[in-house]
Amino acid sequence: MLGLVNRSIQNFLTDTFGEEIWRAVACRAEVSPDGFEPMLSYEDGLTDRLLDAACQTLARRRFDLLEDLGTYLSTRESVRRLLRYGGRDYVDFLRSLNELQGRTQLALEDLKLPELTLHGLGDGHYSLSVHGASPGWGAVFAGVLRAMADDYGALVLIDLIETVHESVQGEALEVRLLDSSYARGRSFDLSDAAGAEM
Repeated sequence: MLGLVNRSIQNFLTDTFGEEIWRAVACRAEVSPDGFEPMLSYEDGLTDRLLDAACQTLARRRFDLLEDLGTYLSTRESVRRLLRYGGRDYVDFLRSLNELQGRTQLALEDLKLPELTLHGLGDGHYSLSVHGASPGWGAVFAGVLRAMADDYGALVLIDLIETVHESVQGEALEVRLLDSSYARGRSFDLSDAAGAEM
């Protein structure tokens, strides 16, 4: 697993719950409190150990913790920009999820995001299949979808509807778009990044 994933969990725990909680989680997971180098590779089992330690320390269910992680990641501006490039409204964003894995690998070749497949079921109703190398990505993307709904100003209901057999290691989310312009979304301008780099 790319260290960026573990570092993201570390940053989430530190920013959300404080440095002491991170140190307690690191101790329980038997990792250095200094954390992880984002571009180094770590064994996959280390990420599971880290998540187990966080759930035990915080007395939280893994799904809830991972959903909050997805929400947290979507508020980081670099991730938000990557997601917002998907379209002008929430429906465009949903439709762009099929290409998210490829777009991400252009920037970070070693980051193995799950394969996402969106199925339109009619009348604002969608199913998102999440097939990853390890279980839990469905919960992360539930958090991402909720955060991006707020970002676009859309009102949606999102539920984990299925956990596919463990050998397939995939999950599915049900997305019901109730109102695509429920509230005013956050401003977003594609030219901001280009202007900031000049």
